[in-house]
Amino acid sequence: MAAILFVATSGCTWRQLPPVFGASWQTVHRRFTYWSKARVWAKLHRVVLDRLGTNGALDWSRCAIDSVSVRAVKGGP
Repeated sequence: MAAILFVATSGCTWRQLPPVFGASWQTVHRRFTYWSKARVWAKLHRVVLDRLGTNGALDWSRCAIDSVSVRAVKGGP
């Protein structure tokens, strides 16, 4: 997971993954792909939000909904 997070936050490509993580870039990429298909990231996000909410650490007054991610209906009303 550390290698996947490194790629996601550093901006490097999979092939540029430093060997310090102890796995080849192919292995890390394969695991990322598998976890993505299994919706691990969405589930992890939900768990983190639930835990933060339970601890009172979320401020929903500062949340925003991005309408760009919602598909527009063709043809209109």
